[in-house]
Amino acid sequence: MLLLDVGNSRIKWVLAQGGAVLRHDHPQGERQAAYPLRVLRQGTAGIAEWAALQRDFATLPPPHKILVSNVAGEQAAQQMRAACAIWPCPVEFITASAGQCGVRNAYAQPAQLGSDRWAALIAAWHQLHTACLVVNCGTATTVDALSDAGEFLGGLILPGVDMMRRCLAEGTAQLAATEGNWREFPRNTADAMTSGAIQATVGAIRQQFELLGMPGARCLLSGGAADSVQPHLRLPLVRVDNLVLLGLQVIGQESLQK
Repeated sequence: MLLLDVGNSRIKWVLAQGGAVLRHDHPQGERQAAYPLRVLRQGTAGIAEWAALQRDFATLPPPHKILVSNVAGEQAAQQMRAACAIWPCPVEFITASAGQCGVRNAYAQPAQLGSDRWAALIAAWHQLHTACLVVNCGTATTVDALSDAGEFLGGLILPGVDMMRRCLAEGTAQLAATEGNWREFPRNTADAMTSGAIQATVGAIRQQFELLGMPGARCLLSGGAADSVQPHLRLPLVRVDNLVLLGLQVIGQESLQK
């Protein structure tokens, strides 16, 4: 299976085959076994680097299934179809539904939930099978609550850490989006902006974890900006990278079993 996570900034892909157990280790997080997934090839590309993606795809054996989570819009979807046109296999874009792979969706209009959030929730349920807060730190930060019965209760979307800094710089006359460091009490503007963005993100996550309030719940953390947030959370934590791709694998395996 070819699995693709098309985000607002990057495209991540994995050519996967069911079988071995892929394990993720992170220096600051708990070691956690993932859903059975054998990675044959993998790669990343910027959201505009379609030519590079096509060159990578030209070296792959034909997949028997192509699953895509796309949150980058219709133009990206068209580009993805073109990139995959070298194979006879159709491109399947996943969408959220009322229920799938053991997860129930309590969204008022289930299909409006982003495909990346839906795949991440499915992966989280198959990782933990318990209540958890599913946090993905990317261009945007999403904070989604999953009950101990596998029900998606609802969640937050807020600007990612880098986006917060950029918005401050764009909306003010004297602030520049200069890279800073986290400090408890920042004493320069760059540190103040970076620390403010991290603290706002951490505060939102902690508040939602407190609201979830289920015994044994954990925070499952993923995303490219997770490194800047993780040291400050101080919550029962599991770090799993590529959560969307793992969710796509679960969805793909279930469809093959039908």
